[in-house]
Amino acid sequence: MATQRGPFLDDTLGLVVGGYAWLPALWRHGGARAVPTRVMGQPALALRGPDAVRFFYDERRVRRHGAIPEPVRGTLFGKRAVHTLDGADHRHRKAMFLSVLTDPRRVAALVDQVAAAWHEAIATAGGRPVVLFDEASRVITKGVCRWAGIPLDTAEVGPLARDLVALVDGFATLGPRHWRARRARGRRERWLAALIEQVRAGRVTVTPGSALDVVAAYRGRDGRPMDAELAAVELLNIIRPTVAVSWFVAFAAHALHRWPEHRDRLRAGDAGYAVAFAHEVRRFYPFAPFVGGRAVADLTWQGRHVPAGSLLLLDVFGQNHDAGLWPDPYRFDPGRFVGRAPDPYELIPQGGADRSTGHRCPGEDVTVALLAAFAGWLARLDYTVPEQDLTISLRRIPALPRSRVVLTDVHVPGRHTTASEPAVHRGA
Repeated sequence: MATQRGPFLDDTLGLVVGGYAWLPALWRHGGARAVPTRVMGQPALALRGPDAVRFFYDERRVRRHGAIPEPVRGTLFGKRAVHTLDGADHRHRKAMFLSVLTDPRRVAALVDQVAAAWHEAIATAGGRPVVLFDEASRVITKGVCRWAGIPLDTAEVGPLARDLVALVDGFATLGPRHWRARRARGRRERWLAALIEQVRAGRVTVTPGSALDVVAAYRGRDGRPMDAELAAVELLNIIRPTVAVSWFVAFAAHALHRWPEHRDRLRAGDAGYAVAFAHEVRRFYPFAPFVGGRAVADLTWQGRHVPAGSLLLLDVFGQNHDAGLWPDPYRFDPGRFVGRAPDPYELIPQGGADRSTGHRCPGEDVTVALLAAFAGWLARLDYTVPEQDLTISLRRIPALPRSRVVLTDVHVPGRHTTASEPAVHRGA
């Protein structure tokens, strides 16, 4: 079979201009389930669909090592992180994350800590307008650090939340957001490396079984502990994605504003509907545009020859809006997930396939649980959404409502706040 060559012209500018819409536009013009392109000077093949997910996450065919660009490693994931590993080394280290992030009791404990932080924010908010995205980032930062066993003074919550947000906000740009992310990563890796060293030296008491304890005690396949710098990277890779749920919280509020008919079931405490609502937020709103890998050997995909080392792009945003998988895909409908668990090869906002062996996000349970909780808390509030710019640009990666969702006149149902009363209510 002859090698199928990709386009001659590089389409990196198309990615910059199109953002999340870049690969979906290629599908519309290409008319196939695999579309060749060229990006960052490299030929690439874009894939979509459940079969593509199975193909992409098969480590015998596709690896992540060498596929993650340095700007992403240097901001979002960190150098030598679990995301850059493959095979037995990846599975061994990922088991550490799974032990912390998938135990239902641990997930529930994290939600409880975030709920407590939300309640504390209520008591001190006063009558000021609330920028929901910013407030959620501080609340989650406080809750996840308590849960992880990371000592954190009240005055440190805001700066840490800003740094954790910066790590996510700067991975897909080479502008000021990117450099803020690099500075934030260096600052927080040094802080956590020092904390790891103190824990190992017995100078800091750690809660047994906490994320800090697990990471500090972790040993690799060679039986050796991670050096403090790498341990800091992986501890950040537990708390940073949790704070990234702030994006979904802003999207949830956006959805409740556009489609208020979903409030009643959430307000009534329908737990199953809250989870379905969380899944639909993750499907409907843009978070990851695509993920990349490299062909391990010469491969064939749907009649196309894929040379060893080729770049493969799995279209996450496009698949989550594929009319072949989701009828009327641009209609927000939590009913898609009522009474059924999402198929891991269809719904892929945080990666696809088996999370225990592949690169699907180990914190997905945490994301869903926190988002379902926040959806209920928001639905049980009364507030005003003042005139603001709630547009979501598909060119900005990661996308976010432009105003970050400003709420005013926030009060407990049936009672308006005064300047001395709480401006936000937990709703529990």
